[in-house]
Amino acid sequence: MKLTAKTLDIADRGVLLNRNDARNIGVVEGDRLRVMNHANGRAVPAHIDMTDVMIEPGTIGLYGPIHLALAVTDGAEVEVWEAPKPASLEFIKKKMNKGKLLREETRAIVNDIVSDNLSLLELSAYVTANYINGMDMDEVEHLTLAMVETGSRLSFSNRPIVDKHSIGGVPGNKISLIVVPVIAASGLKIPKTSSRAITGAAGTADLMEVLAPVEFSAEEVQTMTEKVGGVIVWGGATNIAPADDRIIVVEYPFKIDARGQMLASVMAKKFAVGANLVVIDIPVGLTTKIADVAEGRKLAREFIDLGERLKMRVECAITYGDAPVGHTIGPALEVKEALAVLEGATEPQSLILKSLSLAGIVFEMAGKAPQGEGYAMAQELLSSGKALAKFKQIIEVQGGDPSVTAASIPLGEFTHVVNAPEAGYVVNLNNPSLVSLARLAGAPQDHGAGIQLHAKPGERVDKHQPIFTIYADRAWRLKLAVEEGRRLMPVLVEGMVLDRIPNEHHIG
Repeated sequence: MKLTAKTLDIADRGVLLNRNDARNIGVVEGDRLRVMNHANGRAVPAHIDMTDVMIEPGTIGLYGPIHLALAVTDGAEVEVWEAPKPASLEFIKKKMNKGKLLREETRAIVNDIVSDNLSLLELSAYVTANYINGMDMDEVEHLTLAMVETGSRLSFSNRPIVDKHSIGGVPGNKISLIVVPVIAASGLKIPKTSSRAITGAAGTADLMEVLAPVEFSAEEVQTMTEKVGGVIVWGGATNIAPADDRIIVVEYPFKIDARGQMLASVMAKKFAVGANLVVIDIPVGLTTKIADVAEGRKLAREFIDLGERLKMRVECAITYGDAPVGHTIGPALEVKEALAVLEGATEPQSLILKSLSLAGIVFEMAGKAPQGEGYAMAQELLSSGKALAKFKQIIEVQGGDPSVTAASIPLGEFTHVVNAPEAGYVVNLNNPSLVSLARLAGAPQDHGAGIQLHAKPGERVDKHQPIFTIYADRAWRLKLAVEEGRRLMPVLVEGMVLDRIPNEHHIG
């Protein structure tokens, strides 16, 4: 059947058909068409959406990716016919029925994910099946390798290549801004590909973007790493393990992170950048992804097992996750704090100790320092200013201003200080509530938005003493955060009255 093309600015690999045309072709919503542009011979598959009014009979709406793939102009004629569904749907159904996927079956699914041959509904079924039914280590290995094979890879001529990763779940975890330059200052290479925030207030890529561009191809990442020893870039722009970015889109609405998919996601990216020595940070706490140390040890063994299968040496650090790292949450605030440490600040200790401990593990793994002396080596690189000098090189090679200082980083101009209602000790910080406030204030999109903590658990505060400050780039954002803060009460001080019942009083 021949139809007239009309471009629709929708970022999906589909087409929009009038219901009458769909009936004539013999397809229903969720089926697939093959669309051909006879002018250049290009033909692509596309899943079908239908409408009664948005597209008139005789016209086909081509979503953005389909329009680009066909290189067709509006008003041109295209030919369409029903296309078969991909074989990977049978493998997804097998997983939904609790079956174990073979390597070639997983490879077929991932190939279709990367090629956009699966609709969001079909991809959701795969992600959900893995979440509900779980994956054994063979399946995790298959998924990891398929993710690597369907994306770009880096290849360095010398070894070792090192990397670090945190599984997340703790706000303010800005340690990569310190760990990467400390490691690179030792002469080791660390091509750090990082994520943007999904549910948090700032991913590492969001932080680095305050200082320099973070979107580069895999080839550019390799060149920059060869030149200065390390980078901090956004993995989503590198085409490294691209299937992972599509899976994350599906996981986001339900805030799920299937264990097997998380293992594959982390290790695929490390494998693809050529890393053979990897340290994994596993924060443990009631509000993190891993609730207790026993579960943290189990996850660590799984990372190590997967590393052995991939011929990578992996060590894991189980870290404290019940409070934010340092005193800041949000892009500019966190960068300011990390840069101050590189410049010589001796606080906050939680940030410094965690950063140097992880860097020290890397040095011992790489043979740069004897067992038990890695921390001291990391500390010397920090205190001597070598790490700061290396960070400025990284900023410059990525196109940023190497003369930047902690004092020069602007914060949100609108602020609200929350004071302690009573004197006492801070007994609890609610991490999810703090992240919610930072996001309501505008983080991570607004770089100046976020939260600065003035007191952490165990510290004593006086009545009316500041306990945290909310920053925002826009006044209406600050108002939202302040209103929500009154409901969430993210910081609890010993002796606080949480509520008064009844809270309506009548004078009679």
